[in-house]
Amino acid sequence: MAVTYSISDLARELDITTRTIRFYEEQGMLSPERRGQERIYSARDRVALKLILRGKRLGFSLAECRELIELYDPDSGNQKQLNSMLAKIAERRAQLEQQLLDIQQMQLELDTAEERCRAALEMANTTA
Repeated sequence: MAVTYSISDLARELDITTRTIRFYEEQGMLSPERRGQERIYSARDRVALKLILRGKRLGFSLAECRELIELYDPDSGNQKQLNSMLAKIAERRAQLEQQLLDIQQMQLELDTAEERCRAALEMANTTA
């Protein structure tokens, strides 16, 4: 018999709210079975949810997370999914490196502006 999970099981295990899980379900990223009003999540849903949460921590968009979930294929060893993940990681790393350069440039500009303001204040105080 296949392992299944309730919404509260997943919420507790992954330290998220049931509302978060329902949101991802509404987005079509999870597809639990229904028994009346009860949602029954499969091992695949659990893996998908873990991928979404990991992707969000890495800064991936929901669309990127969805793409990775769609590539999930344990029968093939997840080759396509893993290659796609590596490409997304490289892309995210490049974005972060550019942001870091932008921040460093802004810090230099702030330093220059601060020095000019302090020099102007010093000049104003010495002539007053």
